[in-house]
Amino acid sequence: MSRLDLTKLEDLKAVVIGAERSGRAAARFLAARGADVTLLDCNEDLDLAEAKLDGVNVELGDHTPEQFAGADIVVPSPGADVRKVKALEGFPAERIVAEMELGFANTDIPVLAVTGTNGKTTTTMLCAAMLEAAGEKVFAGGNLGTPLTEFLLEDGTADVLVLEISSFQLMHCHDFRPRSAVLLNFSGNHLDWHESMEEYLDAKLKLFANQTEDDLAVIGEPLYELLEDREITRAPIVWSTCSQRFQSDSLPGEHNCANAEAAWQAVKPFGVDREEAVRAVKEFPPQKHRIEILGQKSGVTFVNDTKATTFEAVAAAVKTFKRRPVRLLMGGVYKGGDMDALVKSLEGRVRQVGLYGGSRDIFEKPLSGYFSVTWDSTLERAVKRQYSLSSPGDVILLSPGTSSFDQYANYMARGEDFRRIFEELED
Repeated sequence: MSRLDLTKLEDLKAVVIGAERSGRAAARFLAARGADVTLLDCNEDLDLAEAKLDGVNVELGDHTPEQFAGADIVVPSPGADVRKVKALEGFPAERIVAEMELGFANTDIPVLAVTGTNGKTTTTMLCAAMLEAAGEKVFAGGNLGTPLTEFLLEDGTADVLVLEISSFQLMHCHDFRPRSAVLLNFSGNHLDWHESMEEYLDAKLKLFANQTEDDLAVIGEPLYELLEDREITRAPIVWSTCSQRFQSDSLPGEHNCANAEAAWQAVKPFGVDREEAVRAVKEFPPQKHRIEILGQKSGVTFVNDTKATTFEAVAAAVKTFKRRPVRLLMGGVYKGGDMDALVKSLEGRVRQVGLYGGSRDIFEKPLSGYFSVTWDSTLERAVKRQYSLSSPGDVILLSPGTSSFDQYANYMARGEDFRRIFEELED
């Protein structure tokens, strides 16, 4: 099979895997353009009554070869690993297309895209804020919030599309070409999904594959040694690093300094000047769930960093609280990472590690050699234990270093539960 022209969708037989927001958006978009669409999801109890899926055939339960028979195109939701769908064995890889790619093929609006192991969401929103400060009408979404196809179907008017894009999405992008492309950083993550670090890196680098000399690649300077011998892109590369030109109380830490600098470099091709970028950073609102200070109880500061699902994000959060003893809450579903590097980054900064929930077998033994470590079955019990042991001036930091799926639907639910626990504690 040859690659399809994704601008001509009428009468194509399309199968979308996964009925979460991205999958529903892709199914609706395809149906609106005349495709014969089937939306699949393994969850037989899924309620899609309010999903506005007119013209879409929905089938719940195990996937079967018959569902893919005669399909012209398959669109997997970001978390759907098509390699594990036996009914898809032998289906041409070039006909498996990310929702993001589908949207990109059907718009002429220039794209600024951001990826990386950590900091994607903050940097995406910073790029959008800087562009808006320069008077541009911006859509910010993709892996963050609204899927691209949903935006194109329901609105579709913008001067610039600022898209957060994940490795899962990039795996199935073939022609995606951002005008500005940002790779913030790279470290072990999603190794419960990707088969190797090399596959994970190759997916990230697909962001630059179709760029030309007229585009721009912005890459975190610490990646220079890793990437210097690779033919990454035809676009000019800016190796971005932290500078002191952007300061904001709502963006603490060196990692946010680096995020702001990368955003500034990425928006330059769209005509944003430095004064506009500086103003956007100064006015940038505090980010929920990312080093979010909830408040104090009995002189102890509580910080919600539930979005820290990698060891590098944990290290960055801990480093933010200079000269303050940190009681670190970790636990959940382990996704991989360099434990030795984590230990080095925490030494001298963490007073105690409060483990909770999943991955006790991963964390407890290696961390106990360097820190005082406790374990509780739930986050609430862990918070209450750390609070009972704390002294005024301590920081109780939820920075799990894992995904949330042992006990929560997503990282946001985990963060909101942490907020509830904090608010219910006695001062």
